[in-house]
Amino acid sequence: MKNLPYKIRIISAPSILGLRPNTAEMQATALLNNGLLERTGAHPPVTEVPTFNTFYSANRDPVTNCLNPVLLRDFSETLMQPVADTLSQDHFAMVAGGDCSILLGILPELKKISDYALIYIDSHADFYQPERSTTGEVADMVLAIATGRGPDVLTNIHELKPYVKDENVIHIGQRDQEETIKYRSQEIRETEIHCIGINKVQTEGIAATVEYIHTLLNNMTVAGYWIHFDTDVLADDINPAVDYRLPGGLRFEEASAIINSMLQTGKVAGMSITGYNPTKDPQEIIAKGIVRCLENAFNFQVQHADG
Repeated sequence: MKNLPYKIRIISAPSILGLRPNTAEMQATALLNNGLLERTGAHPPVTEVPTFNTFYSANRDPVTNCLNPVLLRDFSETLMQPVADTLSQDHFAMVAGGDCSILLGILPELKKISDYALIYIDSHADFYQPERSTTGEVADMVLAIATGRGPDVLTNIHELKPYVKDENVIHIGQRDQEETIKYRSQEIRETEIHCIGINKVQTEGIAATVEYIHTLLNNMTVAGYWIHFDTDVLADDINPAVDYRLPGGLRFEEASAIINSMLQTGKVAGMSITGYNPTKDPQEIIAKGIVRCLENAFNFQVQHADG
């Protein structure tokens, strides 16, 4: 196995504007307390991004049908700067959330540089249109927004719509398809997004799944890749510390293998980590498991950033 050419910097982005106040904002702290920095080979200091969580509103915006769209745009613009700084120094940006809407502070910055592929590892499609979402939470529509579907205040930050093209997205691990049909979400499988559902992963196995992912990536004309790792993609019996539970899912070792195979390309700009709720893991057993999962993905074969 070749050495991984990544100089990792961790960015803590504890925003819950795309979800709700529920201690998901403590995710980065819990993972760091359980060795995220040391076990992935990341170099201190951790960059802390200020949030607008105290201004959270549980009322839908009457224009967009979303919760907190303007605050989310403002937070996204705040997050874009440390992401830009990290990438400009040729460092790997590991952004720990918060909820999935932190992607809206990452993907626009990548789009400024070039076209990037998005490997979206999540048990949910996150493809609702605002009027179909039962909650108005941007976290359940963030992939739709990232690909240009939704209100301009979120889809067109800095006039960069879409942040990622459909054909440059690979969604891995979905297991909420019955729910999306029930609530009449727009169908992710009717787009050019490449979908590898949990049943396909488990039927064909990790080796075949990884080979297929690499085939897809090799056919894309992109500058590099971004990995989004929502920990609710992990099997419910090993990670119940999430806000929207579903039966089934990936084992830790399967998630590690998928992430590691992407890292081995040497073309990953960074990754976002979301979905873990520390309140539901009072002894931090799951936090330790997630950190070990990432440790195994990086396999210790990293370069430390300078200074």
